[in-house]
Amino acid sequence: MRLRKADLRGRVNANLELRFTSPGLTSYAGLELMRRYFGAIGLVQQLRRCVQAHVPRTDFGVPSMILVVLALLISGGRRLRHLLSLEGDPLVLRLCGLRRLPTPRTVGRWLREFRAHHLPRSQQLNAWLVAAAIRGTGLRRLTIDVDGSVVSTGQQVQWAQRGDNPHHRKVPSYYPITAYEAQSGQVLRVQNRPGNVHDGKAALGFLRALFEQLASTLAGYVLEFRMDGAFFRRDIIELVERQGAEYAIKVPFYPWVGLKGRVQQTRSWARVDATVSCAEHPVAVAQWGRTFRVVVYRKRVRHETAKNFQLDLFDPTDGHYEYSAVVTNKVLSGPMLWAFMCGRGSHEKAYAELKSGFAFDCVPPMRYAANSLWQLLSVIAFNLVRGFQVLATTARRGSTRKRRCVYRFETIQTLRYQYFHRAGLIVRPQGYPILDVGCSPAVRERFKRVDRRLNAA
Repeated sequence: MRLRKADLRGRVNANLELRFTSPGLTSYAGLELMRRYFGAIGLVQQLRRCVQAHVPRTDFGVPSMILVVLALLISGGRRLRHLLSLEGDPLVLRLCGLRRLPTPRTVGRWLREFRAHHLPRSQQLNAWLVAAAIRGTGLRRLTIDVDGSVVSTGQQVQWAQRGDNPHHRKVPSYYPITAYEAQSGQVLRVQNRPGNVHDGKAALGFLRALFEQLASTLAGYVLEFRMDGAFFRRDIIELVERQGAEYAIKVPFYPWVGLKGRVQQTRSWARVDATVSCAEHPVAVAQWGRTFRVVVYRKRVRHETAKNFQLDLFDPTDGHYEYSAVVTNKVLSGPMLWAFMCGRGSHEKAYAELKSGFAFDCVPPMRYAANSLWQLLSVIAFNLVRGFQVLATTARRGSTRKRRCVYRFETIQTLRYQYFHRAGLIVRPQGYPILDVGCSPAVRERFKRVDRRLNAA
């Protein structure tokens, strides 16, 4: 039968009736998989052991309250008021072990009760999660990237200061620093800081705490660090060397370092790739009374840029170059060291996913300790999602000179599309609950595959 165009228009524009009477309907079917993963790793038991007796109490219970925030972050919430969208979802309640969710105001009051002395116990929880994940990878060495990132805040946020905020120079901000293990894809540690600190100078205490954490949870691994030019400091290099760790740190072209004179004397450059060449020099830093191994790199570019203004070293007919230098105690050759330092980009991708996918850059309360806890819970949610992928979804791949991650991780946005935001229905055909996620073959096979791997864990 042929339909007139008006009839087709009427069918397309017809409104569907909305119903709100099915308590078993859920929009977060994949959270049941996360609940089973939490059970496999014993997360609730660790919450009770590490955190429960050492943080502000709540009528909902400390483990359940932390699980509520983790469920909010994993499902995509960015504000405490987004808890209202999770209210009544049976699988969210099942994940948190509650009959009803706390209100956003209740969670906000609990966060505001935190003080700085409550945070170390929460850090221990993340250290335990990371250690368990890394030990399961079979790695022999840990490649640790240390760097800070700017989180813009409001005018009234406690301890927020104007500082190194390249895009919003007059906006107060925090300047959190993280240590990221590149091969396992886990964030080892995070520390919130005011926005007016120097990235390298303020990192000394963070690095000491990081070494203590590694000694207590991941002893016996070879450690290698990658850092940018802000960490080229005498005290940081001496600390890393005392701990027996390897390092590769970018070197700024400060006049007192004397790199420009060394480069001017260089007549032979070793090829790294089609556009990059390198030259190795022993550089004596008079102020420190030491001599370091420094590898200088030059990258040929098509035009003069802001990165090569400090070195007018060659005839213009030779082309334009961007220069960089790396100080290291590793035995890698120049080309291998270039590839090793290029691997630092994975840390930037982790920061991007933390901010866009786990609300790391959000500032729910006004208190500094509460915001520090929020950042830590964001990191824990990030690590838990990656641990879930290792156990249930992803495949292992080979290592490279860049020390890239040994697993093929999906972004949190992809996981939400495939698993966490999948609609389902809880039915009881035989007296016990069954999660029905629909009849799509692709969805059915995906959930069955994860179910088999979780059962085998």
